[in-house]
Amino acid sequence: MSHKNSLDQRALKIIFEAGSEGIMQSELWKELGVSSREGSRLALRFEEKGSVERRKVLHDGRWSYKLFSKKEFVTMNSIEGCPCMICADIDKCFESGQRDPVSCQDLTTWFTPRKAD
Repeated sequence: MSHKNSLDQRALKIIFEAGSEGIMQSELWKELGVSSREGSRLALRFEEKGSVERRKVLHDGRWSYKLFSKKEFVTMNSIEGCPCMICADIDKCFESGQRDPVSCQDLTTWFTPRKAD
């Protein structure tokens, strides 16, 4: 893995682990041991890719950015009832396979929100 990829992965992990509180952009680059310029470039690149949200905040009397991961924790509750967990054909299920998650009616039904009665 290249140094850039390794640094990106470390940075994304730190941002993700900051959770809903987020992390100040300046704290990120300090924790990574990189310059503020490199930290800003990382944050901008992540924002452009859609993996991080940058919010302008007033911090210690100065405008700065706070970083928030756009990924969410996966919990058992979030996949409860997913038909894939009990599907006999799970080993044959892949894009363009014998079973295809893109066209699976059971999965589509599970994803479709139910209307309140």
